[in-house]
Amino acid sequence: MGLSPPGGSQTPQRTGAVVPSPPKREWLVPAGLIALSAIPVIAGTFRVTELTSDAAVTPDNARFFASPAPVLVHIVSSALYCLFGALQFARGFRRRRLDWHRTAGRLLLPLGLASALSGLWMTTFYDRPAQDNELLTGIRLVAGAAMVGCLILGFTSIRQRKTNRHRAWMARAYAIGLGAGTQALTNAPWILLTGESTGNPRALLMLAGWLINIAVVEWALRRRPAQPRRAAGGRSPRTRDTESSRLTASRSGQGSRTGGGEWVDAHGRRSGA
Repeated sequence: MGLSPPGGSQTPQRTGAVVPSPPKREWLVPAGLIALSAIPVIAGTFRVTELTSDAAVTPDNARFFASPAPVLVHIVSSALYCLFGALQFARGFRRRRLDWHRTAGRLLLPLGLASALSGLWMTTFYDRPAQDNELLTGIRLVAGAAMVGCLILGFTSIRQRKTNRHRAWMARAYAIGLGAGTQALTNAPWILLTGESTGNPRALLMLAGWLINIAVVEWALRRRPAQPRRAAGGRSPRTRDTESSRLTASRSGQGSRTGGGEWVDAHGRRSGA
């Protein structure tokens, strides 16, 4: 199968199927997701630098110095999960490089689980920050558990060869994992207006970040029609029906033979065998 070079034009050919070149806009979604991931990735990088240097211990970071392993696991796994996971949303690239998609998927599953489980551990065992409250703690526990559930359902779906379900569950897991990026945007206006984000307003703004991501994913899943299942031979039912119709039309145009050996064309004229 021939593929046009990236950014090239679609060139019809008489002797083979036309395969459209990958549009540049297919990278808009991954680029946007990577840009959104940059917010927590940069913050996480500063935190890692702080923990691995001789930085002063303050009330804000004391819990991390007391138990650095969970937060380091969370930062590294979350950063890799968000950045590499964004590439899975390049549909054309995913189809052209199916081997890469599968290899990346095998890495993203443990990375996503490490991110979610370490987040649950920190929420449960770290001292609660002064700006957080019980409502936000509960929201974080639900979000972390939901991410784990989506990852497991995505894994079991692909094991059962239910590709559409697999993509849906993995997209939902990514939406939850990318919550920190959107939460930075939902909190920013409030902080600019009031100077701080604490208590119930902070909890609701954090919840809004997760809900926005999930709403976008659900909208995209419903907007995109389900792909028809492919039968043996790699052909979908629609492809088989099209080929059957073409074959019937071809036979009708060529005519047919009668029982007496005469040839009858499409206009009803008879001729000898």
